[in-house]
Amino acid sequence: MNEAKTREAICEIGASIFNRGLTAGSSGNISVRVDGGWLMTPTNASLGRLDPARISKLDDAGKLVGGDAPTKESFLHRVMYEERGSTGAVVHLHSTHSVAVSCLAEIDPHDVLPPITAYYVMRIGKLPLIPYYKPGDMALAEAVRGFAGKHHAVLLANHGPVVGGSSLDAAVNAIEELEETAKLYLLLHGAKTRFLTPAQVKELLD
Repeated sequence: MNEAKTREAICEIGASIFNRGLTAGSSGNISVRVDGGWLMTPTNASLGRLDPARISKLDDAGKLVGGDAPTKESFLHRVMYEERGSTGAVVHLHSTHSVAVSCLAEIDPHDVLPPITAYYVMRIGKLPLIPYYKPGDMALAEAVRGFAGKHHAVLLANHGPVVGGSSLDAAVNAIEELEETAKLYLLLHGAKTRFLTPAQVKELLD
C-alpha cells in the first residue's frame, strides 16, 4: 500500500472506530510504519474527522517531516515499533470497557483478562497491565518498553489499551477483539463462568 492509500486507510478506520463509539472526543491514536518512518494521527485530532493531508509523518528518528504535530502519545507507538520489529501498525484507544477493566482492583496485572473466547486467545493472548502514569509522562514509555518485547498488546491502568499488529487491519482487529472481551468480562463479572482450559489455550497457541 502506498503512502497516499495508507493515509486514506488511517482516516477510514479512524472514522469507523469513532462512529462505533470505540473512542470519544480527541482520544485515541493510530500509527502505521511506512518507508523512512511512520504516519501518525495528529495531536488533539478526533479519529472521526481526520484529514489525509494533515496526518503526521515522522522520520526514523521520530522527527516531524510533514503534516500536523503528532499525537502527544507518539512515544507509546515508537516503543512498540522499537521493541517489536514485526510491528507494522499500532492503535491506542480509550475504549470504554477496556478502560473499565483497567480500573478494577482485583485484576491480575500479569494477565488481565481470562481466556473467554478462542478469538481473544489468538488475537491478544496474554495481556499485562501497565501501572498508572499521568498523561505525557515519559516514564510510561519505559514501563511499556519492559513488556513490548514479549507482548503485542498491553493495557494501561486507568487509561486504555495499546495494541500492535503486523498491519493496520491486524492491529485494529486485535484491539476490537480486546474491547469485546472486556465487555464480556464485565457482563460475566460475579457469575460462575466456564473459561477455556489451559489445554484448550495451548492448542490455540500451538
